[in-house]
Amino acid sequence: MGTGDDLDLRWSARWSLTSRILAVNIFAVALLAGSFFWLDNYRVKLLDERTRQTETQAELIANVIDRAEPGERAELLAALGRRSGHRIRIYNADGAAILDSWEVAEPTYVNRDPATEPWRRSVARWMDQGIETVVNADPLPRFEEPELDRLSAWEFAADVPETGAVTTQLALAPDRTPMVSVAIPLSREPGQIALVTANARDIRGDVRNERLRLGIIIFVAALVSILLSLFLARTIVRPLRRLSLAARRVRLGRAREVVLPRLPSRRDEIGLLARTLSDMSQALRQRIDATEAFAADVAHELKNPLASLSSAVDTLRKVEDPELQARLLDVVQDDVRRLDRLITEISTASRIDAELSRANFERVDIGDLIGSIVQFRDERGLNGQVRIAFGRPRTGSAVVMGDASQLARALENLLDNAVSFSPANGTVRIAATGDGERVYISVEDEGPGIPEEQREQIFRRFHSMRPSEEDFGTHSGLGLAIAKAIVDGHDGSIEAGNRDDSASGARFTVTLPMADA
Repeated sequence: MGTGDDLDLRWSARWSLTSRILAVNIFAVALLAGSFFWLDNYRVKLLDERTRQTETQAELIANVIDRAEPGERAELLAALGRRSGHRIRIYNADGAAILDSWEVAEPTYVNRDPATEPWRRSVARWMDQGIETVVNADPLPRFEEPELDRLSAWEFAADVPETGAVTTQLALAPDRTPMVSVAIPLSREPGQIALVTANARDIRGDVRNERLRLGIIIFVAALVSILLSLFLARTIVRPLRRLSLAARRVRLGRAREVVLPRLPSRRDEIGLLARTLSDMSQALRQRIDATEAFAADVAHELKNPLASLSSAVDTLRKVEDPELQARLLDVVQDDVRRLDRLITEISTASRIDAELSRANFERVDIGDLIGSIVQFRDERGLNGQVRIAFGRPRTGSAVVMGDASQLARALENLLDNAVSFSPANGTVRIAATGDGERVYISVEDEGPGIPEEQREQIFRRFHSMRPSEEDFGTHSGLGLAIAKAIVDGHDGSIEAGNRDDSASGARFTVTLPMADA
């Protein structure tokens, strides 16, 4: 049998069952929250695509400006700015701004000041920043319009006049709007630089909307998961807690006061556990009551021979008549034998349940078992002047699963009882038959029979119907009780009645399940 190590919990041993259920279900939601990583990858791809798109547009704008006459450039910048939605600036070789599409036309976008926006926008920006921090997004520089609009104020474009290479910057405006700036040299006028600035507010809005939708889905999933986890925990933990408290009260010795809930409406494992614990508690309560009753019966039965022995010993000290002393010594000897027999059978009766719980049941042929018992009794003269007639069944027709030694003890007790009630030269009949499902063993004597009102009482411990003058100290009243305990331990039954033929006498019928059934 395993030691239960496979059921041990290591790192979660201190967690309650409710915490474990919540952790498992929230973990699934946390996996769903991993979609934010995919969404950030989607945002990066959009920004990369917008950067390439702005670079291409900047090159086209530079080509158009190069081909235009100097007097047409202002009107051309206004038209290109309105069409592309960008801000287009041209700096001369000294880095001074000479043309700006926003000065010759309306601004194409607005970068809002976060201080003037409602709190909802601040929350949205805070959530954007928090999510990007969690997913470890690459930080972007801060975009700020220079107070003095010169090319040197744009750090990323400072080397463009010297290198003649196109330079691009992706930055974030104060309201966290992505800004793409492209500095490109003009070929017609050496040293002049065109600066195209694009506002990617639409990307920010799309990403924020997707994050909002995903956040709502995760929030709803988490809420539902928590509620379902609490419901599941309530249906599991609450009855388990009640069962645990009831079991604790049983352990503290209050078995008679505790009624374990059986949860009859539950057909799951919790209900099965509740009913099993309730049955166990009832069985324990019955066992405790039986033990207390047995202890009381033992005390009562031991007092009788002890009282007789004490009286005989006290009288023996005062009597001088040798004949009377001999009679008193015989009484003492009979009481000692009675005590010895009583203690032996009490010990046997108290060990029956424990021995049966440890026994390994095997196939037992009842016909062979009875045959060996009858032969043993005949060889040792245990039947006195009574003859035992055995109707042997066909070999293999009366086979049961059980402990052969315990079954033999039960049958011995039944035969002892039948022989003790049968008259001299009487006959005790024992037979065994099987019907494919059950094995029936019957023991009949030729005694006075059993009154109907006594047929249940005779199986009680220390119960005896014998006259007090007859067979004094010979029978303890435990033989039939031991036989019944053994039969019950083999899932069988035993009944007492009278013979159904014309002859008088008692009949005991033992029913046991057949092995093949």
